[in-house]
Amino acid sequence: MKVLVIGSGGREHALAWALKRSPGVKRVFNASGNAGLRGITEAVAVDASDLNAVADFAARESIDLTVVGPEQPLVDGIADLFGARGLPVFGPSRAAARLEGSKVFAKEFMQRHRIPTARFRVVDNPEDAIRIVASGEFGYPVVIKADGLAAGKGVILAQDEAEARTAIAELMVEQRLGSAGERLVIEECLAGREASYMVFSDGVDYAAMPVAQDHKRAFDGDRGPNTGGMGAFSLPGLIDGETERRICREVVEPALEGARRDGMEFRGVLYCGVMLTAEGPQTLEFNVRMGDPETQAILRRFDGDLGEICLAAAGGDLSRVKGLWSAAWSVDAATCIVLASAGYPGSYKTGHTITGIPHAEQIEGVVVFHAGTRGSDGSVETAGGRVLGVTARATDLPTATARAYEAVERIAFDGMQFRRDIGR
Repeated sequence: MKVLVIGSGGREHALAWALKRSPGVKRVFNASGNAGLRGITEAVAVDASDLNAVADFAARESIDLTVVGPEQPLVDGIADLFGARGLPVFGPSRAAARLEGSKVFAKEFMQRHRIPTARFRVVDNPEDAIRIVASGEFGYPVVIKADGLAAGKGVILAQDEAEARTAIAELMVEQRLGSAGERLVIEECLAGREASYMVFSDGVDYAAMPVAQDHKRAFDGDRGPNTGGMGAFSLPGLIDGETERRICREVVEPALEGARRDGMEFRGVLYCGVMLTAEGPQTLEFNVRMGDPETQAILRRFDGDLGEICLAAAGGDLSRVKGLWSAAWSVDAATCIVLASAGYPGSYKTGHTITGIPHAEQIEGVVVFHAGTRGSDGSVETAGGRVLGVTARATDLPTATARAYEAVERIAFDGMQFRRDIGR
């Protein structure tokens, strides 16, 4: 099987790495890769943002499956384009991708299909937004979300009215996130432990991945601004069986059934960000692709045939491989630590030389996934905010975490920042 991976970050490096280990996958292609992807995939000489050109390549090369990593191509309709041309693609339609592309659409979808979520209000002008936060309707802290895609930077937890007013001004008046902040969701802040619950779906059936937990805040102790994710970990028993059954029964199944009722059968990965509250699981958000950096931690625990699973889900026949699902997952634990550029998630500089990656990967169980890198022939430099995902797998979480941090200490680049409390 020939597979094309769309995307250029750490998640896509992890996906390509897992696909290369799949018995049925012979060749993996990528059009926009970082230094790590270029080392394990065949380069495609097309503009990855030109979806028609990507589809032309897939048709010309008789690609058996295209795996879409990031959300933007899905929101732009890549699955519809490929489907219309008879090209197998792993990822939901443009209509279903609105579950991630619009926070307003997602919250109204949850409300319509009785999926538990925080109380919320939708606003489309700063005056109404300020009136709601000033009223104290949701108390403090209060959550303010940009409606559109914002690379993980569109959620602000305001501790008081002053912070809420500042967030509203930045999003709606100054438009720091562009059109993503033209509408806002204002909602109550839920208390509990957050978990990332992802499932493969063929539109009807689904198969759950192991649970992961990621760290969104930039600094130790969950302080600082939200980011796309500064690290993640996954291990057996992260949530108990009854809680997992409730997530499936109250979140996953109603979401997939609701998508069918709304005429947007969901094929691909449904990511459910849930808060485990005293009253039970509450849905924070839906994503329509695998999480980043959760993918890096989760796939380190995967010993199965990812290519066959993605192909089955894309073809509406997940039951064909579902029987092998549980055996594909290791009982080991995995930790991923993100190394970021100084200033991330704000402004940052690129072009700094990275050293020590081969030395880090000499540690047992360690694999370094590239995110924002460029270069080749042993010379690698920074090219983004999140630069590397240093992952380790071991029989228990403390060992996996210790190995990951040992590997981190062997890597260096100017301005390197990371959290020191991942997995703890």
